[in-house]
Amino acid sequence: MNKRIVITGIGTITPIGIGNAEFIKALKEGKSGVSTIESFDTSAYTTKFAAIVKNFDPGQFIDKKKVRKMARFTQLGFAAAKMAVEDSGLDLSKEDLSKIGVITGTGIGGLDVIEEEEQTLLSKGPRRVSPFLIPMIITNMLPGEIAINYGFTGPNYTVTSACASSNHAIGDALRLLRSDDADVIVSGGAEGAICPLGVAGFCSIKALSQRNDEPQKASRPFDKNRDGFVMGEGGGMVVLETLEHALNRGATIYAELAGYGASDDAYHITAPEPEGKAAVLAMEKAIADAGISKEEIDYINAHGTSTVLNDKTETLAIKKVFGERAYKIPVSSTKSMTGHLLGGAAVVELAATALAMQEGFIPPTINYETPDPECDLDYVPNIARVQQINCALSNSLGFGGHNAAVIIRKYVK
Repeated sequence: MNKRIVITGIGTITPIGIGNAEFIKALKEGKSGVSTIESFDTSAYTTKFAAIVKNFDPGQFIDKKKVRKMARFTQLGFAAAKMAVEDSGLDLSKEDLSKIGVITGTGIGGLDVIEEEEQTLLSKGPRRVSPFLIPMIITNMLPGEIAINYGFTGPNYTVTSACASSNHAIGDALRLLRSDDADVIVSGGAEGAICPLGVAGFCSIKALSQRNDEPQKASRPFDKNRDGFVMGEGGGMVVLETLEHALNRGATIYAELAGYGASDDAYHITAPEPEGKAAVLAMEKAIADAGISKEEIDYINAHGTSTVLNDKTETLAIKKVFGERAYKIPVSSTKSMTGHLLGGAAVVELAATALAMQEGFIPPTINYETPDPECDLDYVPNIARVQQINCALSNSLGFGGHNAAVIIRKYVK
C-alpha cells in the first residue's frame, strides 16, 4: 500500500481543444469553449448554449463501422484513451496485459442514443429499435470498448457518481495499483449528453446559466453575478502506473498521484450541504492519504461550477481546511473555460493541473468581474499566472452529495 503511483500519459478531448497541445494553449490564453447550440432547435429552451467539442472526427480514432455503434460519450472517452496510451509510450508487446486495467467515470451515459431510439420506437415500432441500443447506452461500455481494443484483461469497470465520477474512478485506480491488482490503469471519464433531452432536463432544474446574449461569459465561477453552470461535453484519460513499472520502462512522468479522499454530504439530491462539512472531510482524507502537510498544497483546482450555492460552499470548505492560509493559495476553476463536463469534468481538471504543473503556470478563472463577499479567495482572475506548482489539490463535488478530492505533486526521485 506504500507504492508510489505516477501519471505517464494524458489524453484530452475538450471544448477548448483536442489534444494536450491545444488544451494547454487554450488554458494559458483563457479561452472559452462555450457557444450557441446549433445541433437542435433551442427556441423553447431557457438556455441556448453549451460547451461543445468542436472539429471532433471520431473516425480518426475509431474504426468507422464501430463509430455507429458507440454513443457520443464512448466516442469521446475512447479517443481520449487512445491519446493517453500513445502519449505514455507504452509498448504493449512487452506488457502483461492481464496487469493493465481500465477504470472510468461517467455521469449519464448514452442519453443521446436513448433519445434517438425512443423516437424510433414511437414512430416505427419496437422491431425497428437498434439491437445496439443497450450496449450503446450503458456506462460501462466505455472501459469495455477500450479493453477490447487493446486486449487489457485487468480490472475494468465504470464509476457513476455524477460530477465526481472520474475523480472516484481515478481514486479507485490509485488503490488498485497500490494493492498490486495492476501495474498500469487507464483511468478518467467522458460525457456526451448535449442533446435535446439532456439540456431540457438541466434547464428544468434551473441549474444552467441563462446568459444567452453572452454565452462565452456565462461560466463565471465565484463571480457575484454568476447564475448557473454551463453544460459541457468531452473526455479525458490518464495512464497511471506504479513508479517501479514506469522507471523500468523508462517512461516520462508528468506527476505523482499522491492522495485521494471521498465523502458524501448526506443532505440533498442537488444542493450542497451549506457548511461544507463533507467536502472538508474529502479534502482532509486526500491530504492524509498523500502523507503531506496542508502547507504543501500550493494550488487548488476547484470544482467551481459557477452556481450560487456550489461556489460559496466550496470556498467555505477550503477555508475550513486551510484556515488563514487559504487566502494565500491560488484557487481557480477551469470550468470557466471548458464548461461543466459532468462525469468527464474531474479528469479534465486533473489533466489541466498536471499539464500546468509541467508548464509552470496556473490556469485562470475567466469571466471574473465582480467580487462576491462570500467568495473571497485568490481565484487567479482572468489571466493565467506564471508560477510553479509543486503540490495541487483537485476537487469534484457531485449531485447526490458525492465529494472526491485528489492530490498530485511534482515527481521527485
